[in-house]
Formats: sequence, C-alpha cells, structure tokens
Amino acid sequence: MSVPLIVGTGAWRENGAAGTSRPEPLEVECPADGSIIAKVEMSVASDVDAAVKVAKGAYLEWANLTIKRRATIMMKFHELCDRHSEELVALISKENGKNKTEAQGDLAKGLETVEWAMSMPQIAQGKTLPVSGGVYCQDFREPVGVVTCIVPCNFPFMVPMWTVPIALVSGNAVILKPSEKVPMTMSRVSELLYEAGVPKTIFQMINGGREVVDALCDHKDIAALTFVGSSNVAEIVYKRAINANKKALCLGGAKNHLVAAPDCEVEMASSDIVVSFSGCAGQRCMAAAVLLVVGEQPKLLERVCEKAKGLKKGQDPGCVGPVIDKAAMERIRGHIDRAEKDGAEVLVDGRSWSAEKGYWVGPTVLKFPAEIKSHPAYSEEIFGPVLCVRTVKDFEEALQIENADPHGNAACIYTQNGQTADWFSRNFSAAMIGVNIGVPVPREPFSFGGLEGSRSKFGEHDITGEGAMNFFTKVRKVTTKWTTQPNAAPDLASFAGVM
Repeated sequence: MSVPLIVGTGAWRENGAAGTSRPEPLEVECPADGSIIAKVEMSVASDVDAAVKVAKGAYLEWANLTIKRRATIMMKFHELCDRHSEELVALISKENGKNKTEAQGDLAKGLETVEWAMSMPQIAQGKTLPVSGGVYCQDFREPVGVVTCIVPCNFPFMVPMWTVPIALVSGNAVILKPSEKVPMTMSRVSELLYEAGVPKTIFQMINGGREVVDALCDHKDIAALTFVGSSNVAEIVYKRAINANKKALCLGGAKNHLVAAPDCEVEMASSDIVVSFSGCAGQRCMAAAVLLVVGEQPKLLERVCEKAKGLKKGQDPGCVGPVIDKAAMERIRGHIDRAEKDGAEVLVDGRSWSAEKGYWVGPTVLKFPAEIKSHPAYSEEIFGPVLCVRTVKDFEEALQIENADPHGNAACIYTQNGQTADWFSRNFSAAMIGVNIGVPVPREPFSFGGLEGSRSKFGEHDITGEGAMNFFTKVRKVTTKWTTQPNAAPDLASFAGVM
C-alpha cells in the first residue's frame, strides 16, 4: 500500500527544489501499531539556504503590514483550525499516539497561544512620554527578521504554536523544522496558514535531521532560533546558534518532583499524581518523575498504585497511549530493568504492556529504598510513564533533593496548609510550580518556560506570551525635540543642546 510523501512547504519547495539530491525519505510510523503511515522527505543544507533566501527577500513586505493586519490573518487561521479540528485531532493521534482527549488538548492548548498572538495589537504598542522641556521619548517594537523554530515530536500542534503565531504577528518570516517523527500535522497546518493569508514566502516548513538543524544554527541570515527537545541537544543547539550571533532560546528536558505533605488530601493527590506521570504516556516535559513522600503514607501510595494499575492501554479517552517509537520503548524498559536490578521495588509494572504491534509501556511505579541516594532513574529524564517514589523524613530533606536536581522546569506540593504551600512555592528550584496540581502548565496570558540557568532552559525569556514577543522583536527608542525654546526649568539630566 502506498503512503503519502510529506515534503517541505512554502515557496522554497515550489521554486524548483524538486531536483535537489537528498537522502532516502524516512518512514513515519503509527506508534499504536507500528504501521507505516507516511514517508518524510529529508532535506539538506542547500534546502535551508533556499528557504532563507526566499524569506529574506520577502520579509520586509510582511513586516511593513500593520500588526493589526497580521493579527487579523491569525484570527482567520484560528477559525480554520476550529473548522478542521476533527481532522487535526485525528492526525495528532495517528502520528503521535495520544488518546483522543489528549490530542484534543494538544490542539486546544496550541490555539490558546494563537489567541494570545491575536491580541498582540493591544499588548505590543510602545510608550511615549515627555521627559524634559519640549523633549519626548518613545519606543516601539520591530521584528528581528528571519527566524527559525525547531520543535519536538511530543506535541505536534501545541509546541509549534508556542512560537510560530507570535513570531508571525510580530512581523518575522518563519522557517519551521518539525520532528521527522510527526511531520503530518504541521504539513496540514501549513496549508491552513496559507489559506488564512500568510504568504508562502513568510511561513515555510523544512523537514530533516541533524544536517538541517546544523544549517539553521549556522546560517548568517537567520536572526533568531528557538528549540524544544532534550537538555543535551538543547545545550548543543544553543551554543552553536549564539556562536553564529543569533538570538537563541532553547528549552531542554525536565525531572519534575512532586512532594506529598502528610496532610495531603489522599484521593485528590493520588488521582493527580497518576495523571501527571501517566498522561500523554509520560512524554511531556511537565510530567511527574519523582514523588517524595514526607513520612510514611501507606494509604497514599496504595491509592496511587491502585489507580495506576486500573489504567488501560489504548487511544480512547482515559486510556494510556503508546510511546513514540521502538527506541523510546526500549529506553524506558531499560530504565525499569536497571532500577529493579539495583534494588528498587516495582510496585506497578508497565513492562507487561509490550505487544506484537506498536510501542507500549504501561504506568510503572518504582519505590526506592532509603539507602539508594542516587540512581539514573532519579537523575535522567526517562520520558515515559514511570514514577520513582522515595520516602523522606521532613520538608527540608524533600527540598534538598529537589534543589539538587539540575533541571528547573516544574515542581508540585500536595498539602492542605497554605504556609506549607507558600514555603515550597518560594523555595523549589523550578520555574513552574503547582500547588495540588501535578502538571502546572501556565495558561495564557501567563507564559511557559523553565528556570534560567538550569538544564531546562538555555537562553533568556519564556517561549510563549510576553517572553516570546520580547524574543521575536527588538525595541527601538527615539528621543525627539521640535521646540526652539529652552527648558522651562533646569534639567541637569537632559543633554539636549546643553553643555
């Protein structure tokens, strides 16, 4: 049976790029059954150069539109996504493996950032102020130019929407590099962007692997780069991009800690914990990784295990879907195998979910004895539905363990005490804090991003909201004087015509 070939989109691909010599296309698998659902074209460095040349030549015409006009195009795009929501949800579920509810959430959360971009005319305006006699200062935003966004496989729609709409409404030309594992969703979204009115010269998509990423990092005419992926790759991409004099913002992985205080509400906490580490098959940077139980709480652990064991595999609402591919499945299983060998107790074993078809790992709960102070399962991002549990004697020990982790994405405290919640919220070494919420993703207008200086974020700014607007724009300041009259009052801080 023939499958579609997913190629790049935009003017670069339509301007004679078909004759370029490229590697063999990669096969795109459906994680649920391992079937081949598409092939994806693997671009080369010359394709990047072609896309950048197109974007550079067209950028000023787009930038010279008013921000209101660009936002109106994004409103049309939002309407088209709503109209085609069932199709997009089906694509997300097919190529990524999410259950239907999670795929709907991927779309809905992505559209929230589109809505924020639609509001930018009310947010991005500059300031004007009389600062001295007859002297006015004003500032205003301008786009930075050609930008690129490199995105992962775990949220085929939402993560591209973190950056693409805000970059476009800011006036930039955008080159998107999606994961070669999930190219189908954004290929269709590209068509909707063009239908909404975004020129094919201004939004372009290019598929590929390391050669394409290296070329995007190095290209002298790309002004800014964002990346979302693992911490090791994020660091490499960030350093390479800034060495090429680009603005760069690269989000890495996470190792999120949940702390259960003795007064936590067991039913609420246990349900939230299970959703946090099992939802989206654990393939999200906001997933729970480590549960620190303060004191002995057998009832909490019992309910966590009962609820985790009760989850079913599948793609219906409420089920746990597959992981993205065979390599991910084997990596996750390897972590479980090693933890068990090294002395962890496997309270819930998801290895039994392995099937003849597809890539399945079920919810897994590993309880580590007190004598195991460090372990790869504690420190490495597993990126699967695995929860490591450890009992600690008090709040201080819990905080010490969380603070020692080099990541800085998210953390959560389960408690019914406001003072406890406040203490952890102010002392966790993470940027996104939950109080009785194990997946504390900020909702617009609050922006998303890990802690600066941690393994979760390389660069400045958050990647959504005002952080993205600041990243994708530059601010120009103008000081103006028209009057020939001297200052009405002495102003020693003014250098306007005074010596």
